[in-house]
Amino acid sequence: MNKLCRQVSIESPGPGAKNCVFNFFVPIEDTPAMGARIRIVCAGACYRRRDRANSITSMSSVSSELSDYCPSVSSITSSAHREGSFFPGFEVAGVIESLGSEITEANNRGLRIGQRVIVYPFDETPAGYAELLVVPDLKHVVPIPDSLPMEVAAMLPTGALLAWNAVFKAQAVVTQILSQRAETEPKRKPKILIVGTGGLALWAVRIASYHFATTGADNVDITVASLRDEGFRLATEITNVSVVQWNECLYEPQLIERTKDVCGGAVDVVIDFGTTSRSLHRSMHCLSKGGVVLISDEVAEKLLPKFSRLSEQYQQEIIAISNGTAEQLAELVELVANKKIEPPPHSVFPCEQAAEVIAKLCNSEIPGRAILRFHDIE
Repeated sequence: MNKLCRQVSIESPGPGAKNCVFNFFVPIEDTPAMGARIRIVCAGACYRRRDRANSITSMSSVSSELSDYCPSVSSITSSAHREGSFFPGFEVAGVIESLGSEITEANNRGLRIGQRVIVYPFDETPAGYAELLVVPDLKHVVPIPDSLPMEVAAMLPTGALLAWNAVFKAQAVVTQILSQRAETEPKRKPKILIVGTGGLALWAVRIASYHFATTGADNVDITVASLRDEGFRLATEITNVSVVQWNECLYEPQLIERTKDVCGGAVDVVIDFGTTSRSLHRSMHCLSKGGVVLISDEVAEKLLPKFSRLSEQYQQEIIAISNGTAEQLAELVELVANKKIEPPPHSVFPCEQAAEVIAKLCNSEIPGRAILRFHDIE
């Protein structure tokens, strides 16, 4: 009989969900011939998307037969979804426990047993964070330097990488705008609005600040629209970035007018990590004619059909942003390890406290990111 290891599975919370954190014992899989087995040290508190094949009901029936480490989270309505603190993904950092039988010096991609690594999310990622993770191919394994703390590395494979990809898409739009204005309005700066102050938006503003500074510090104006008081404080700590608070107690016209005042007019690009129709509708009213809104592909399938007619009417474009590539992840590792890009605030918790952590995240009680620690090797 195979040995068992602990697995923490986090599902997307919702008003109808009784539980969203499950703790199992699962069999330890053998190391694939061309892959690796990773001992997880830290994992980002992300959830996996719901689907019919892996519903919360089917998971509950399994969990009743297995041991629970943590109390459940009951009846969560997630405000953290709205501002990007809690999002779908798979984020792990750890050490290589074993390599496959067919791995040699010629094909090991410079990897070795005991090496510190993160895992680029692959199609067959498991339903949760097990203490030992089997990776089918070494192309999904990205080495990290000793100088990069595990808890910081664990934030990179989804949150930081998605933000990185959004900023690079924004850069492409900005380049096109500068080219169009070169003759008629050469001194008019492109304006970018980043919506949200959860983990995704805090990564995006840090990456954007670094990226545009390296291409010319004065060629883009960046503003952050904060959706909560704590986020407003975090955003104001970032230099060369303006901040506007989206107080939901105000009427929409007031919020739109306030945003345009802070931005110095309508913006050219919005990176919107909010997940509601209201957030996207507001973003589009802050956007100029011909502007572009970037949203995550998770919410795109829900929101794009609702806003296709409005975007056509306003002559604006809504683009879904997916996670970046493994090559981009390796580049991001180097920049964060060399302190070119500072990580957002984060807190580390024992994995046994996963349920309590998710409850706090969903109530926006944890600033920045939450990281679960499985092992302490540092």
